[in-house]
Amino acid sequence: MSRAHNFSAGPAVLPVSVIEELQAALPEFQGSGQGLMELSHRSAHFQAVIDSADARLRRLMGIPEAYSVLFLQGGASMQFFMGALNLCGPEDKADYVVTGAWSQKAVKEANRVCDATAVWSGAESGFDRVPGEGDYDAREGATFLHYTTNNTIYGTQFHGVPSCHGTHLVADMSSDICSRPFDVAAHDMIYAGAQKNLGPSGVVAVILSPWALERSRTTGQSRPGGLPSMLDYGLMVDKGSMFNTPNTFGIFALERVLAWVEGLGGLPAMEARNQAKIDMLYGEIDRSDFWTGHAQRGSRSWMNVTWRLPTPELEATFISEAAATGLVALKGHRSVGGIRASLYNALEPESVAALVDFMQDFESRKG
Repeated sequence: MSRAHNFSAGPAVLPVSVIEELQAALPEFQGSGQGLMELSHRSAHFQAVIDSADARLRRLMGIPEAYSVLFLQGGASMQFFMGALNLCGPEDKADYVVTGAWSQKAVKEANRVCDATAVWSGAESGFDRVPGEGDYDAREGATFLHYTTNNTIYGTQFHGVPSCHGTHLVADMSSDICSRPFDVAAHDMIYAGAQKNLGPSGVVAVILSPWALERSRTTGQSRPGGLPSMLDYGLMVDKGSMFNTPNTFGIFALERVLAWVEGLGGLPAMEARNQAKIDMLYGEIDRSDFWTGHAQRGSRSWMNVTWRLPTPELEATFISEAAATGLVALKGHRSVGGIRASLYNALEPESVAALVDFMQDFESRKG
């Protein structure tokens, strides 16, 4: 098997050991006589899988016992609408810190169900930073403040919990969940698409505080006919994420990825592993003015590193030559161009070292 150094922003690289476990489970799963993708979601075998996924995520993230954990479909983009629908009525207000394309989409979807607005936006500076304390205020009476913890396109990240100014806090953690220790209890809702750090695409993890769950139930009761079944957090909690047939393969893969994280030492170990990777790559970017990083230093992402070369032509050559040497998926997002290297949990430090070696060789030839 020959595997490239995969810097894809998502679906992203998975641990090889997890891929091998998935491969082994496909023809026959744990003595069931059935393959993993053939198991009934109502079987004892799969119930054990989803229970384990729930327990592992709770242990790793320190999720309070009273909080609910869901594994749903539709990805984070569904949660842009579903979250606002469950937490807000038509007359309610929701505030958004807009730090990139995904939070722009989130506030747009929320506006379909309530008065949603951006209380801060980094658009004018090209989304090159996240706000600091004092840069924004929540509106009086706002139901929640929403922020995106890490921004895949522009390469920025919050390195602490932003002030919610006394309101409830909602976080989209799709691209940095389980990459470092995190204060779950400071939030009332957290959601994350799986395809960066948790597994394959097709699953989204949702974490709800008791307030968020009760809010969903009361909001549903206030709407004529209630909430649509597939968009109702209360119903999904009552049914244990299995109101309908879930993505059984994706949830098993997620459970195995969480087991891999636990086996390496949990989130403190992930933080140290990721710190070593960004030290290598940002160290090279800062070493030479041949490379120009996009994000301001205090807002730099640990997951998605974005930078430019002197010309678009050199960037195209860099991407092409890198791919020829086994360094793939380095092209920046189509909306901004440039170079982007995604350093999610499963990317090995050796891949970053190989990228830095290539960068140094490329500069020696083209600089």
